[in-house]
Amino acid sequence: MKTLVCVTPGTFEYGTLELPELKDGYSLLKIKRIGICGTDLHAFEGTQPFFSYPRILGHELAAEYISGDAKGFQAGEAVTFIPYFNCGKCIACRMGKPNCCAAINVCGVHVDGGMREYLLVPSESLIHGEGLNFDELALVEPLAIGAHGVRRADVTPGEFVLVVGAGPIGLGTMEFARIAGGKVIALDINDTRLEFCKDKLNVDFTINGMKENVVERLKEITNGDMPTVVIDATGSLRAINAGFEFMAHGARYVLVGLQKNELVISHPEFHKREATLMSSRNATRQDFEHVIASMKKGLVKPETYITHRVSFDEVKDNFANWLKPETGVIKAMVSI
Repeated sequence: MKTLVCVTPGTFEYGTLELPELKDGYSLLKIKRIGICGTDLHAFEGTQPFFSYPRILGHELAAEYISGDAKGFQAGEAVTFIPYFNCGKCIACRMGKPNCCAAINVCGVHVDGGMREYLLVPSESLIHGEGLNFDELALVEPLAIGAHGVRRADVTPGEFVLVVGAGPIGLGTMEFARIAGGKVIALDINDTRLEFCKDKLNVDFTINGMKENVVERLKEITNGDMPTVVIDATGSLRAINAGFEFMAHGARYVLVGLQKNELVISHPEFHKREATLMSSRNATRQDFEHVIASMKKGLVKPETYITHRVSFDEVKDNFANWLKPETGVIKAMVSI
């Protein structure tokens, strides 16, 4: 079978592997769609934490079920799966948090992913397609990341939710903050992405951080209160540190984005707010199911996200361009 390997940062090579051998507890999938995400882009750049090379990237996947011991799944069925393979035994797993398992193996990060024709995955990770097409199923995982962050924040109807970063994960976070009833504020430095937030996602307010005084604009929008929920989806240290200024007293700050360095905050400013800081890692089956249900109800329209399409054989020649803001990529989708 054909594969695409990120050999070193900035270098892809096509290759071949033997078809995976079926074993107990696993199922064989034929990959149909691969969504390109920030993790893949950062891995290509060499800026992704928890990463080693060479690595087959790809974890936003839609596939056809071929065979295995997954109960209730039929050959030929369209599926997706939860790409965070957990141990089932550690303290996090025992607490019902397999998304942050102490021994987690994320497909395409810690173990080789789906940029290949066939993939063997744990049968317990599979999720029924529920009538969604392959494009839609490949978008379930990134949207689940945003849905999980919103659930971590416990967004309630009517409260102001500031989402920093209008990349694919940030856009999904905005969608599910809106679905939860929040008044969503999008903060980014790219006018094209901010227009996308308004035109495609019906975001209530947008702020360009390069052109506007963010604190003053937030005070204006929130009648002086500031947002009670701030969610970072940038993975930028500068943006994450700046986000502490944007919280209301009593606010919750959720870090969905990830970067390599240390956070630096003013303890008195954070302390006087009695603020809550939390991370949001990956997603759970509950989040995946919430995304699929929202798609089926028409609350989320996956087709709005896909801006670029390529075949599997074209990925190597196009990948570096997706790092350039001028290409206007929201989501690149690979067909195989």
